[in-house]
Amino acid sequence: MKVIDTHQHLLYPDRFRYPWLKDVPPLSGARFGLQEYRAAAQNTGIEQTLFMEVDVDESQMEEEARFFLDLADDSASNIIGVIAAARPERGDFEAQVNRVMHPRLKGFRRVLHTQPDSLCEDSRFIANIETLARYHLTFDLCLLPRQLPRASRLLGNAGDVQFILDHCGVPNIKGHEMDAWRESIRRIAAFPNLACKVSGVAAYCDPAQVTVEAIRPYVEHCIDCFGWDRVLFGGDWPVCNLTANLCRWVEIIREILGAESVARCEQFFHRNAERIYRLNP
Repeated sequence: MKVIDTHQHLLYPDRFRYPWLKDVPPLSGARFGLQEYRAAAQNTGIEQTLFMEVDVDESQMEEEARFFLDLADDSASNIIGVIAAARPERGDFEAQVNRVMHPRLKGFRRVLHTQPDSLCEDSRFIANIETLARYHLTFDLCLLPRQLPRASRLLGNAGDVQFILDHCGVPNIKGHEMDAWRESIRRIAAFPNLACKVSGVAAYCDPAQVTVEAIRPYVEHCIDCFGWDRVLFGGDWPVCNLTANLCRWVEIIREILGAESVARCEQFFHRNAERIYRLNP
């Protein structure tokens, strides 16, 4: 079955600076480029990818976007879209959008879990995100569990924008903190313009407990809340390597979905991504 990885990170430390990697020694300084991704994705069924911005040094955001948009222009890369970094809290947000506009640009992301909790409630932030609807561009939300309720104002005011919640809302699986996360997911899923990306959660497990049993309740709760037409797959490579490689992550998801119909699995693994991110057939 065809798989689209909607959350592919590629790290080129010889070209870009990644300040956050100083706190992630296993990834710091190493190259995780397209060649390395292809090796990691062997036997996974992944045929196409969306490159997800990697929170480079702010001065390099647009350079990163242009580099990967150029790479996506080469069909041999199998990158069919790019989600770029931006700063919606700034007054020049629309200029940021226009400077990187490209047919392969599918949306933007601002990593919010490293920022003040109130940022996504800021009036300028919301007004700028609203403009994405005119460009038919998406916005990926990367939020900690405590921040999920704060996204309600953004989702409600920017109702014409397609949002994607990354990493199932970053549940603390290792700490078994499920109750508050579960209720927040149920509430936020009520917004029809929000989809949920099942990605990254292996990294939130105890490294010794990256199992189907540990992950299943979180994945199944997201599917229950969002429904089969608003969930999609993401690999989160190479961050997933902190606890499980890409092949193992795909295996876990396939096992969780093992009893589901072919039609539902196709929705999850590629059809929803094609619709939500407006990918070319």
